[in-house]
Amino acid sequence: MSSILSSLKLVAAKRSSVLDPIQFRRQRVSQKLLEQVSMAHALKNNETFTVKRQRNVRDENGLIQSVEVSKKPKEWWFVSNNKVCVQVRYGNKVVALTSKGDKNSVEVNNADELIAALTKLNEAVLNGELDSQIEVTSELVKARFKK
Repeated sequence: MSSILSSLKLVAAKRSSVLDPIQFRRQRVSQKLLEQVSMAHALKNNETFTVKRQRNVRDENGLIQSVEVSKKPKEWWFVSNNKVCVQVRYGNKVVALTSKGDKNSVEVNNADELIAALTKLNEAVLNGELDSQIEVTSELVKARFKK
């Protein structure tokens, strides 16, 4: 038994229970952006897109069971002046894309550009280019709950 353990590299490590808030916000926005990319692919292929979620439901006997339900997420793009505008959202708030806060959407012409723009926005989020804007938006979302 000890020969097996001696063949492994043993270290004293402690798992961090708290995720860095900046990393948490990046991951949350990135996950939603990837969901939007999948939705844009489905739109391009004339398919419907739904996300599967787990939901706890109480049955007639009073037992709680986990059930998979479908949810259609809200699109982060809209049509304006025959162009498609894409926005990044945190909760129900729109994230500004510039540090001044004056620009909040990306304009694209078609579905291919929509997918490319969403992919680039995801890269920007993962690289930390929108951290300060996401933090400001996060504080606005948190303020709603402190009433």
